[in-house]
Amino acid sequence: MSSGTPAPPFAITLDVGSSRANLTGSWRTERPQYVRLTAPCGAGCPAAEDVQQWLYHAEEGGYEAAWRKIMERNPFPAVSGRICYHPCETACNRAQLDEAVGINSIERFLGDQALAAGWQIERPARDGGRRVLVIGAGPSGLSAAYHLALLGHHVTVRDMAPAAGGMMRYGIPKYRLPREILDAEIARIAALGAEFQLGAHVSDVVAERAAGSYDAVFLAVGATLPQRTYIPAGSAAKIVDAIALLRDAEDGSAGPPLLGRRVAVYGGGNTAMDAARTAKRLGAEESIIVYRRDRSHMPAHESELMEALAEGIQVKWLTTITAADAGELTVERMELDEHGRPQPTGEFEKLGADAVVLATGQVSDLSLLEGVAGIETEDNVVKVDGNMMTGHAGIFAGGDMVPAERTATVAIGHGRRAAHGIDRWLRGEPADEGWGLADSASATGVGPAPMTAQVPFERLNTWYYSDAPKTVRAELDAVRRSSTFDEVVLGLDESNALFEARRCMSCGNCLACDNCYGVCPDNAVVKLDPPGAYAYAFDLDYCKGCGVCAAECPCGAIEMVPEPI
Repeated sequence: MSSGTPAPPFAITLDVGSSRANLTGSWRTERPQYVRLTAPCGAGCPAAEDVQQWLYHAEEGGYEAAWRKIMERNPFPAVSGRICYHPCETACNRAQLDEAVGINSIERFLGDQALAAGWQIERPARDGGRRVLVIGAGPSGLSAAYHLALLGHHVTVRDMAPAAGGMMRYGIPKYRLPREILDAEIARIAALGAEFQLGAHVSDVVAERAAGSYDAVFLAVGATLPQRTYIPAGSAAKIVDAIALLRDAEDGSAGPPLLGRRVAVYGGGNTAMDAARTAKRLGAEESIIVYRRDRSHMPAHESELMEALAEGIQVKWLTTITAADAGELTVERMELDEHGRPQPTGEFEKLGADAVVLATGQVSDLSLLEGVAGIETEDNVVKVDGNMMTGHAGIFAGGDMVPAERTATVAIGHGRRAAHGIDRWLRGEPADEGWGLADSASATGVGPAPMTAQVPFERLNTWYYSDAPKTVRAELDAVRRSSTFDEVVLGLDESNALFEARRCMSCGNCLACDNCYGVCPDNAVVKLDPPGAYAYAFDLDYCKGCGVCAAECPCGAIEMVPEPI
């Protein structure tokens, strides 16, 4: 009985009569108790998914139950299964045994199953709901709209783009996220009653709130403005922004961007990877990334870099662009100092390039907040409290416009957290400061319950787990990638999704394996039928406190505690 739900430790003395009382109690200095601890995968999820719990359903073949468990926290399992950088897998204890469980690939499988089967979330009753305006239809805004709708509020989502999705649509290329997948998961949010107003620009949030009589506002405008980088350039030099390139490639109304045969992308983040790979698909014969530091300091995720290299994208490390002219760049070699900062060397060379794509970062457009009382900004981000509310009562913010790591999954987590913060504020309940921006929230439940201890690898008895290498997802042939926007990384089928789910070691939570029942030398472990909160109980009349059960528990779900005095 695997469960990710934190609960009090559990040990009982069975009520079997006084004739057996304290048969071994005087021998013990410690007694065992069942516990439920936080699996590191769930603690590492920015969307606060109860990963272990939905994996439990998945490994039993309960795909719909697993999907619905994900949907309690994240309305985009099929999207997240494609674009999330899976910090859950980085945290997974199994990585220290062989390889991390392929959580991300299983989530994608479940998301795709839901789309194929047409599973839906029931639309809630509207009685008593309040009016909330969400500005921005990216991952954070859409997540907030979803959770606000589930909480019974009337939600209006406004975005200046012609289609919803934000950077999921206009910043992540189709070869990573097919648009039919994105559209289908957004459609579920609309089906819950969220109203979408697209192509609608908001220039003054306070005026907009008053005009629409909205009770609260959630800002999720993202970071869509390019961070300017000055490069001396001749009049014939072609310089474009990466965000503009990706948006034009998505929009397509003016035809594909014309970049030339050789394209240089300046930057080292994930946007630079996407821009370089997109340039290749738009017809560039050579696409080269120019980055001023080395690989170990590159902010792009390793998976993005590896996919780019597999497609023939080149990287010129420790190099900066100092000037651009028609068909040619002047670049300077850099060296890293003792702090890892790039320093010029005075060594220059020429690099052929018909176009330069600037991918040196993005900032948020905060002009709609000008003059709004109480809102504080610093370094072009908005300060918020643990419930995502700004200094102006009733105005909340999340996603790339607040201080946090800039990923879609972090933004999805912000949206949910803000939705519950808005709901509490609208109902006049005190803010729950249990939410923290660096906190992944509780492992289960809708609110910020106290976290239990995470389970270290050393607490597991891995002798019981056979070697089972991670399932590698198939990829589109490299030769086809440079000429098509077809999806590159493919999904799992049912057989290998089941295999992958069953690799989960249920860290810190009983999986009803019968080990404790079988190894106890005193028959002090009792199987509960039917199981309640736990599958077993300890008969402390017989238990000597030897600790064999705790030592042999594969999951670390039994601990020895001092005998009460």
